[in-house]
Amino acid sequence: MLKTDQLRYEALYNKHINALIRQGKAATTIDAYSRAVRRITYFFDESPDTLTQDHFEKYFQSLIQTHSWSTVKTDRNGLQFFYKYVLQKEWKWVNIVKPPVVKVLPDVLTIDEIHRLLDSAKDLRYQTFILVCFSMGLRLSETLNLKVGDIDSERMKVHIREGKGKKDRYVTLPLSALQALRKYWKTHRNPNYLFPSGNTAAQRQDATIHMGRGRLQQKFRSIVRHSGIRKKISIHSLRHSYGTLLTEANISLRKIQQEMGHVSPNTTARYTQLSDVFEMHTENKINTLMNRVAWRQPEKNKTNENKDYSDSPHTEINTQRTTINYNSGPTDENNNPQRRKTDRPTVCSRCASEIKTRNEPP
Repeated sequence: MLKTDQLRYEALYNKHINALIRQGKAATTIDAYSRAVRRITYFFDESPDTLTQDHFEKYFQSLIQTHSWSTVKTDRNGLQFFYKYVLQKEWKWVNIVKPPVVKVLPDVLTIDEIHRLLDSAKDLRYQTFILVCFSMGLRLSETLNLKVGDIDSERMKVHIREGKGKKDRYVTLPLSALQALRKYWKTHRNPNYLFPSGNTAAQRQDATIHMGRGRLQQKFRSIVRHSGIRKKISIHSLRHSYGTLLTEANISLRKIQQEMGHVSPNTTARYTQLSDVFEMHTENKINTLMNRVAWRQPEKNKTNENKDYSDSPHTEINTQRTTINYNSGPTDENNNPQRRKTDRPTVCSRCASEIKTRNEPP
């Protein structure tokens, strides 16, 4: 890229950042949208204001093959913003065929594996970060943004400010996390941040920003390698492990959703798929419920001669009601007794025939 083009690109890039800030975009959105402009500029080694529709189609064709679908969508949205608000040009939509969605369940850590991570960290700074992030199920940005005033040791709660979607929430503060935070804070005594930037205690005490995300993620990967854990683990895996352990402890999904700040309960319900204990509890409950349904083997039919219909299962016969008295009541013209409808037994025809045979006068 020529020097004049480089200067023009830098001016457009700064204008892009300012436009994102003016519209109140979140820090993560600003980072993602600005990365989209940088990436396509480096891909063609040209200033983005000179790119054509053919350039965009070629760029996204390559991006689909090397990056996730989430990255592809983010880059397209970022470039659309750049054209609309910076270049003030009409954005020609680039049609992209979404690849088949592969639903992958994340790896989760056991308590023993968490201990191995803490032992491999060695540095108190990273040990505290891992413990706090795991024990409260926090996202990376939520943990880094923790401040001294967010800790409520009387109520044992932590105020998470501007989490995902710029939403606040309160989470439970475990005693182990509180003790670890106090111990680490005494090493730097920063008046604002619990995890300030800086390499020395003096630098951390005077720091006005939190520690960097990139360096922290790089250090965490090194800790995972030294721990000997072969699972595909990232810092976000600590959050997944927290949700899975709460599910195994039979805590209601609604409460887990509140603690973790999920918008949709479907996101929380995913942790039931990661828990073997939850599946075992489900199987045990199904077996317990279904075992209450007893199967009774039917008796073999007996002949009518040996059948005692006084104990017939078809009905309980009331002899006072079903006994027919032939010596009283109305008679016909030949002086034969007539049956009344109220004297008719409410039994099945087979039982009624046998009763009639017994009670018929000789």
